[in-house]
Amino acid sequence: MSYVIEMLGIRKEFPGIVANDDISLRVEEGEIHAILGENGAGKSTLMSILFGLYKPDKGIIKVRGKEVSIKSPNDAYDLGIGMVHQHFQLVHNFTVAENIILGKEGSFVYDIRKASKKIKEISERYGLSIEPDMVIEDISVGMQQRVEILKMLYRDADILIFDEPTAVLTPQEIDELMQIMRNLAAEGKSIILITHKLDEIKQVASRCTIIRRGKLIGEVDVAEATPEEMAAAMVGRPVSFKVDKKPSPPGEPVLEVRNLSVMNSKRVLGLKDFSLTVRKGEIIGIAGVDGNGQSELVEAITGLRKAESGSIIFKGRDITGLSIAERNEMGLGHIPEDRQKRGLILSAPLTTNMVIKEYGKTPFSSHGILNESEIDSYSDAIVGKFDVRSGEGIESLAGKLSGGNQQKAIIGREITADPDLLIAVQPTRGLDVGAIEFIHSQLVAERDNGKAVLLVSFELDEIFNLSDKIAVISGGKLIDIVETSETDEHAVGLMMAGIRRSEV
Repeated sequence: MSYVIEMLGIRKEFPGIVANDDISLRVEEGEIHAILGENGAGKSTLMSILFGLYKPDKGIIKVRGKEVSIKSPNDAYDLGIGMVHQHFQLVHNFTVAENIILGKEGSFVYDIRKASKKIKEISERYGLSIEPDMVIEDISVGMQQRVEILKMLYRDADILIFDEPTAVLTPQEIDELMQIMRNLAAEGKSIILITHKLDEIKQVASRCTIIRRGKLIGEVDVAEATPEEMAAAMVGRPVSFKVDKKPSPPGEPVLEVRNLSVMNSKRVLGLKDFSLTVRKGEIIGIAGVDGNGQSELVEAITGLRKAESGSIIFKGRDITGLSIAERNEMGLGHIPEDRQKRGLILSAPLTTNMVIKEYGKTPFSSHGILNESEIDSYSDAIVGKFDVRSGEGIESLAGKLSGGNQQKAIIGREITADPDLLIAVQPTRGLDVGAIEFIHSQLVAERDNGKAVLLVSFELDEIFNLSDKIAVISGGKLIDIVETSETDEHAVGLMMAGIRRSEV
């Protein structure tokens, strides 16, 4: 058997952690090969070595049977290897064409029209539907990912690495990406797919290499392995895909949104005359296609965006005009959609991030002096309970953690603060099945402890698994509120398209 990629006996250490411990990976030409592992298992590190971002401490790499030394991404591109990172590497005020040729043309003068023509040809060939003159900040996240794919193809890469490619995509964009991958593989491209999502592996991959805590567990034939078997191999124990949630009668209102209208970033109404009540001991799920007013709703409630009209009542008090800090003081918790922009200070250690909303309170400070030992013990407890893995423990910089571990750190901080209302936006984005199982149990525990939870997720199975009621949003308007036990995904899907329940 000849392989386009062979990584043999790879070892990589960082301070306090062995990220890759004697891992081997072999990829055939034209196949989609998945790498499965829990958060912090070493998947991205292994691929960063292949792409030239890290140098292995031990082991060898062969490309098309020949041993190579990959010292930089430029070396990787020269060997036909490209990578789409979990967090995109794009300049937002540049056009698609400008981003794609950035660092490629190699001179002070470049022919943008010639480059644009080639980009358009590649886009049409692989069904990417991208126009070269689009500005990055004006296109969706799914389209931005396609730009990253085009960047690889423009550089003639035929070994394509996708690192958690669906973590920020809507279900429709995920389906489209899966088809793009099939198209690429049909053209003879070899694809390495890093993901936690077992259904995606079952859809497109032929083989799957499983890694746990930096060690190789094995390789499975995807067609023959069940999702339960792959999940157990990944986390080292059986995993339940269903949430254990008992009926719970809701209590008094905690949040009341009354006739709320909010402008979006383009200064048009993104949320229109929206009303909703969330009670104690209740999880309300917001179901809708991304971009239909969810962000405007959450940002207005949390104070990140000004309401144009209407009111927000929290624990009986009108908070519409209050600051973010005042809302936090009242007991509002927020797991944001974008963990890096809104959830963490990436250049600060975990200790700082864990008390970022609490540092002015006892016991974390007194008379303006921080109590480092209390902050450390508090951070240690969160990191331990929520299994946040990092090379240097609580002193690790937040930006050095894997995406999944960043997410667990935010969730741990927000839940540990014991809020009366927890707004959870895409709470399990980028998490492995074991972590998802744990986080779901924690959200249900919040509800069972009498807290109010507002869940925003683009994963319908997550909405149905957790929510007591589902509020469906479309075009910035509330379409309907339904009891989860009295509806199904088909009916909710129709409502997400703007069709009211009476019409369904």
